[in-house]
Amino acid sequence: MSVALHCALSDPFLDSQQTASQRQLAISVQVAEGAGAGHAPLNLGLVLDHSGSMNGPPLTTVKEAAGRLVDQLSEQDSLSIVVFDHRAKVLLPLQSVSDRDAIKRKINALKPSGGTAIDEGMKLGIEEAAPGREGKVSQMLLLTDGENEHGSNERCLKLAQVAADYTLTMNALGFGDHWNQDVLEQIADAGGGTLSYIEAPDKAVDEFSRLLTRAQSVFFTNAFLHLELLPGVRLAELKPIAQVAPETVELPFELSGNEVVMRLGDLLSETPRVVLTNLYIGAQGEGACPIAKAYLRYDAPAANQTGLQSDTMTVSATVQAAYQAAPDPQVQRHVLTLAKYRQTQIAEQKLAQGDRQGAATLLQSAAKTALQMGDQGAATVLQANATQLQAGKDLSERDRKRTRIVSKTRLQ
Repeated sequence: MSVALHCALSDPFLDSQQTASQRQLAISVQVAEGAGAGHAPLNLGLVLDHSGSMNGPPLTTVKEAAGRLVDQLSEQDSLSIVVFDHRAKVLLPLQSVSDRDAIKRKINALKPSGGTAIDEGMKLGIEEAAPGREGKVSQMLLLTDGENEHGSNERCLKLAQVAADYTLTMNALGFGDHWNQDVLEQIADAGGGTLSYIEAPDKAVDEFSRLLTRAQSVFFTNAFLHLELLPGVRLAELKPIAQVAPETVELPFELSGNEVVMRLGDLLSETPRVVLTNLYIGAQGEGACPIAKAYLRYDAPAANQTGLQSDTMTVSATVQAAYQAAPDPQVQRHVLTLAKYRQTQIAEQKLAQGDRQGAATLLQSAAKTALQMGDQGAATVLQANATQLQAGKDLSERDRKRTRIVSKTRLQ
């Protein structure tokens, strides 16, 4: 039962004539082949918006999607459902998935009413799901179609952090075009989950199913990456660490002396988590030069084991008197992934400030970056939005949300 770490520098060679060299270090973390013990059962918490704006096809299809999800769970899984309008209530107390028909009857009885208080739903959802964590992979699906009009966005972020501390992964789903992408992205990022966009009611079933498949592929949980920087090596000053796969996330980290610690959360069985760090390396003598050491701490819920530790990997560069650059193409791809996200973020900020031309220029740059990566779907969305701004037109809410999604990941 183990994880595999793979480390690569943007260029493994350093120039002995340089007093300092900048390098990106990509650390890929993946479940090792033959890791053993299999997947743990799920502890799934649904937190569903049933406010008045969900009336009609939105709530109908969400109920259908939730019912289909119930059919895909096993009797070893546990499920809880909290619903919210401007208040929250428990629709289904935490229980094993044994009587599926009774669970679906409760879901189908749900009616639209009231306003929206996302934080109330999150708080009650966490309280309901938390007792089911032991020996299980805990996942929460938070769905809303609107702004948090009766709640506090700051409280939402704090609750997402609480969920992560409880090893409850918080995934956020925005339904339709009137939810706040900034708030839901912050919830998903802080909660260690993923941000999803359900553009139309007929997409709800597929998106719920996709997230369930992802949850069922979680092998290890509560993963923390430890990176020791060796003498002469330091982090860049501005945003030095980000996750670039499976989604792009600006990762918070703790720095104590020369050790950097960052929370990665869940590890998926077939999808690596890739962290990109931006380093400065001081002058070094010629030859092999160790620059960092990395290892992972994680839990294995299927084996009911906590605090496991991977082998330590040492990252080295080679210092050359006659320096010849040797860029690593895979690390370069990770650098482009992060550039696409950050270019899009700055474009959104410029648009919010009324700088339409500045936003268009950055969206064009992001589109070119996406093309360099081979991400045609993102390039199409970003270029179309840039063209629209250059023509003096506003971006619709749907345009803005598609832009956010393609900046973080690939369109499904």
